[in-house]
Amino acid sequence: MKKCMKSKVLFYILLVSVIFTSCEKFLDVNDNPNLPGSATLPLSAKLPAAQVSTAIQETGQLNQIGAFWGGYWGTNNEAINQFIDLKSYNGPAIRHQRDGIPVWENGYTNLLYYQLIREEAEQKNELFYAGVAKIMMGWHFLRLVDIYNGIPFDQALLGSNHISPEYEDGKTVYQKSVELISAGIEDIKNAPASSTIDPGTNDVMFKGDKTRWIKFGNTVKLRALIRQSEAGEQSYISTELAKIQGEGSGFLTAGQNATVNPGYADANPNSFWNGYYKDPTGASTANRENIRPTVFVLDQYKQLNDPRISNLYTDIAGEYNGVLFGNPVAAPEYARDATSAFKGPGENGGLPAALFKSPGQALVLMGSFESLFLQAEAAQRGWLSGADAKSLYEQAIRESFKYMEVPDAEFAAYNAQATVNFDEATDKIERIITQKWLSLNSISSIEAWNDYRRLGIPQIPNSLEAPSPTSRPLRFMYPETERMTNNEQTLKMGSDDILNNKVWWDK
Repeated sequence: MKKCMKSKVLFYILLVSVIFTSCEKFLDVNDNPNLPGSATLPLSAKLPAAQVSTAIQETGQLNQIGAFWGGYWGTNNEAINQFIDLKSYNGPAIRHQRDGIPVWENGYTNLLYYQLIREEAEQKNELFYAGVAKIMMGWHFLRLVDIYNGIPFDQALLGSNHISPEYEDGKTVYQKSVELISAGIEDIKNAPASSTIDPGTNDVMFKGDKTRWIKFGNTVKLRALIRQSEAGEQSYISTELAKIQGEGSGFLTAGQNATVNPGYADANPNSFWNGYYKDPTGASTANRENIRPTVFVLDQYKQLNDPRISNLYTDIAGEYNGVLFGNPVAAPEYARDATSAFKGPGENGGLPAALFKSPGQALVLMGSFESLFLQAEAAQRGWLSGADAKSLYEQAIRESFKYMEVPDAEFAAYNAQATVNFDEATDKIERIITQKWLSLNSISSIEAWNDYRRLGIPQIPNSLEAPSPTSRPLRFMYPETERMTNNEQTLKMGSDDILNNKVWWDK
């Protein structure tokens, strides 16, 4: 059994590696003989490979960007010259074709892979697979708008038919993505109870559970609508919320996490474990040795007497010591040995810790706590009839405690504090977002950066290597690959200076 599971995980990892080695040719992916297409792999193999690829991008590349820009991570003295592009907000370096951060390329590669699944599923009338593909395509399109703003949508996935696809503004892509997710939900609802290609365990997110997929789709739409809450889109938001409530399945609730696990195990650890905790030999990774929590994030946990801190980080003689984000000057208090590191089973008596539990843990796309915080915000804004913001807020904290291995018995004392209690808050949206930020830490950090851009909560200190005291990263520049091959379209979107221009919902 273990040998079979090992082969399965290696198979998915191989598929992911094939996908990303061809990312520079993403416009011609349908003609690429090296990409596993409909002629070479069944839907039952394509789907889990695509899901793993999505999870790797979310928990690696995107989580890392969000962790630095969302106030969680800095580096110790020994790593002053590492992650310099993110610490100095160096847009040209980030978009560099060879040495940059290829969010665009990886995102569109994932989209094209789901497009292959969608096309084959529609041809074979496999509505479940078609619906899942549409929901995940909506997820990726929304992500790309969050990072870049205007992007190709209608012409983006048509291969050599449109080698210079037209860009569409971010607002339009958001609305089309929500429609795509809605279409996916309808496909899943209309899928027959039995299928000639039973997803079963090949769906490494929800094991073929239609209800979970529909709730996930609704939750992704709610996230998108909340993102638009500051952009004067209330009529549109109200219409879409009515559709969600009319559909009736609701959102992800307590215990319903959107995670990906193709069968990770000690012999085949997940990428988050391998990237930020232990390498395949069992040694501490370079990231764990060099990345440290910021003084700011530690202070927030300390001020709230938050029990999650002890499961997140190692202590230094009973104290939790952090670093300053972007600090360009080495000082004794920011040395590796003087600052707290990520905590895992090796530092927790063999028990699971907040972030690192085991090599076999699932990768998180969306935790139940994020879903509940989204619902709490929507309820507080008066968007969800019959929903109680306070109850959702408290459930969200409890779910975060559960994920970070804090006993539920500690919730009552924590929640009794005036600085945590919902009833005591004068600004309840701020209270919700602050607790959401504490819960997303190093799990879905990109969402923390998105919330900061949207609301300015919490008041995260700027990088000490920022070009100026007031400059902040608001988006990525379009990558060099686009500048070289589709520059006419990028120019239609206006200037994309990483420090000065906002994505459409960032008002």
